[in-house]
Amino acid sequence: MSQNMTMRQWLSDVRRDFHRHPEIAFEERRTTDKIASLLRKMELDVQLFTDLTGVVGLCKGDNSGPTIGLRADIDALPIQERGQSSYRSVYDGVMHACGHDVNTAIMLGVAKKLVMNNVPLAMRGQVKFLFQPAEETGSGAKAMIERGVLANPSVDRIVAGHMSPNIPLGRAGIFKRLGYASSDHFTLVITGKGAHAARPEDGNDPIVATANLILQLQTIISRNITPTGAGVITVGKLQSGDVANAIPEQSVLEGTIRALSPAVRELIVKRLKELVAGLQVSFGVECNLLIHEGVPSCVNDEEVAVFLYEVASEVLGSGQVDFIEPIMGSEDFAYFARACPSAIMRLGCSNSAAGVAAPLHSPYFDVDEHVLEIGTEIFYRAVEKYLT
Repeated sequence: MSQNMTMRQWLSDVRRDFHRHPEIAFEERRTTDKIASLLRKMELDVQLFTDLTGVVGLCKGDNSGPTIGLRADIDALPIQERGQSSYRSVYDGVMHACGHDVNTAIMLGVAKKLVMNNVPLAMRGQVKFLFQPAEETGSGAKAMIERGVLANPSVDRIVAGHMSPNIPLGRAGIFKRLGYASSDHFTLVITGKGAHAARPEDGNDPIVATANLILQLQTIISRNITPTGAGVITVGKLQSGDVANAIPEQSVLEGTIRALSPAVRELIVKRLKELVAGLQVSFGVECNLLIHEGVPSCVNDEEVAVFLYEVASEVLGSGQVDFIEPIMGSEDFAYFARACPSAIMRLGCSNSAAGVAAPLHSPYFDVDEHVLEIGTEIFYRAVEKYLT
């Protein structure tokens, strides 16, 4: 078997092992152990944490030169897998529905290829592999940074990849600057007064107040934000009452706020608070609003983005890589991007002819595994170009 076929099979085997054994945020213990074991076999320096899952691997070259970080997220989602592949999840209610098993295998593939080709001997710097937990909860990157993963040696730039079934296999997209939106979560409890459904005058209906507010919230987007701005406020969960013939005492709604700029993010939160305060006056209800501040917007460093664009174009060919528009999804790579010059790209992983086209977070999500070799080659060449 050729060396390329050997690497292809190795990447597939590693990815499928992670896919069979998915673990949710901050519970990626088996995943962490597996990554650490593979890195040690490659004779990389391995750093683990006593109070956190995740792994840092260091591939040493000349320690007087720069250090490039390669980040892969390792957590899965609380989703029941519905696909029937031979490597489907063995755990009920947990699956790799966002491609983090693929991201992890790719960066392990880069490490393996560097060692196989004796690249560290020629490197004028070092490679730090950042296998990050808990991307899906938006908290893993921050936790790693707080534990000093960007020091000793100091990381000069970071690159990363994300699976994109919206892009066909063999193509890629890179954000030149703005990439992902910020993400905040809110919970609102509206308390009125319960009553019999036939005697609404005896109560104060929280459902009517809630319905009014939900409609008002969309005026923030249509009338408070400039049409050239980008913001989203969505109520995704609403609970109230138990029976059809009674007015309940409370209603509870939860939602998400997305924005590409800090100014729009602040404006949406400000107007949400004002509308809730007005609701209390106009409907005489009591409101308890909690806002959980999530990840900030993710902004690529333009120089690093162009660097990654050029490398990906060398691998995929001219015209196969695009600079793409920002999206309203969120990505906690934003914390790395705030800490040092960084760029994240989206790798095409779908193959509609082969029936591989389900979206991210779908119970049927999968990838065309040729993306494993593509991703490995792109980030391998990124290391070569930066350090040799």
